[in-house]
Amino acid sequence: MTINPIRGDLINLEEALQELHTIRDFLRWSVSLFNEHQVVQGHGYADAWDEAVALVLHALHLPWDIDTRIQDARLLTSEKEAVCALLEKRVVERIPTAYLTGTGWFAEIPFKVDQRVLIPRSPIAELIEKQFAPWVDPDQVDVILDMCAGSGCIGIACAHYFPQALVDCVDLSEDALDVAEQNVLSLGVEHQVNVIYSDLFEALEGRTYDIIVSNPPYVDKADMDSLPDEFHHEPRMGLEAGNDGLDIVRRMLPELSRHLNPGGIVVIEVGNSWEALEVLYENVAFTWLEFERGGHGVFLLTKEEIDHQQAEFVL
Repeated sequence: MTINPIRGDLINLEEALQELHTIRDFLRWSVSLFNEHQVVQGHGYADAWDEAVALVLHALHLPWDIDTRIQDARLLTSEKEAVCALLEKRVVERIPTAYLTGTGWFAEIPFKVDQRVLIPRSPIAELIEKQFAPWVDPDQVDVILDMCAGSGCIGIACAHYFPQALVDCVDLSEDALDVAEQNVLSLGVEHQVNVIYSDLFEALEGRTYDIIVSNPPYVDKADMDSLPDEFHHEPRMGLEAGNDGLDIVRRMLPELSRHLNPGGIVVIEVGNSWEALEVLYENVAFTWLEFERGGHGVFLLTKEEIDHQQAEFVL
C-alpha cells in the first residue's frame, strides 16, 4: 500500500495484484487512477485511455498497435508488478508517461526522450505534416533550421517531410543535443541533419535558411510558478523565459532577417506568452496560426515582413 504524498490518498497495489487479472483489467484501473488522482495529460496524450494504453503495453513489452483482442490475456504476477511499478511512478511521483516509456511521439514519429529534454507536444507538428502549406513550395525548400531543438523532434520531423532538405538542429544544452544526436542516428537521418551547439545564432554566422522553426522556452514567471507537478520533471531550461516569457524570443527576432533566404518563413511558438508579445511589438503584424488538432500561440512571419518591420525588433 502506497501513500500518495500529493493528495494523501491510498493506491492499493496489493489489492490490484490480487483482484486484477487481464490487460483489460489493468487498462481500466489505470484510467480510473488517472482520473481519480487528476493526472495531467499535457505531454502528448489526448486522454487518460491513450496514456493508459501506452503505459501498460510498454510495461508488458507489447507494441501500442497490437490487436485489441490481446486485452483479455491474463497476466503473470511478475507482469502485474511491472505494470503497478510504472503506475505508481506515474500517479504518485507524477512522472510523465513519455519519460517512463522512453518514447515521445511527434508528427507520427517515435522519438527517444528522457528528463534531459522536453517531451514533444508542439502543435507545430501539424504544420510539418502539411509541409508548411500554403506558406512555402515544398520543392523549393533546401535548408531548414530548428532553433532550440531539444530532442530534435521538430528538425528531424522536417527532414522526414522534406527529404531533399538539409536541417540544422541547434541548442545550448549539451544534454539535449546528446538526445538529439541519438534520435538522428536511430531514425537514420544523419545524412540530412546536423546537430549544432550554439547560443541561438552565435555559431551560425553566414548560414541562411528557407524555413526557421522554433519552439523556444516561453513560460513566464506566473505560469512557471503554477505548472502542474508533471512539468517540473522537465528541464527548467527548456521552459522558463523570464517574467514575460519572451527572454529568448526577444533575442531571436532581430537576428532572423540575416538568416532567412528570400521567400523564407519563420515559425515560432510562444504559447501563453502571445499576449505579452503583441503588447511588446504592438506595430508588428504577426500571423497567428490555427490548428485542427488544437494548440495556440504560434506565429509566422515571412522574410519580406521581417525586413519591412526590422526596426520594430530592435528594442
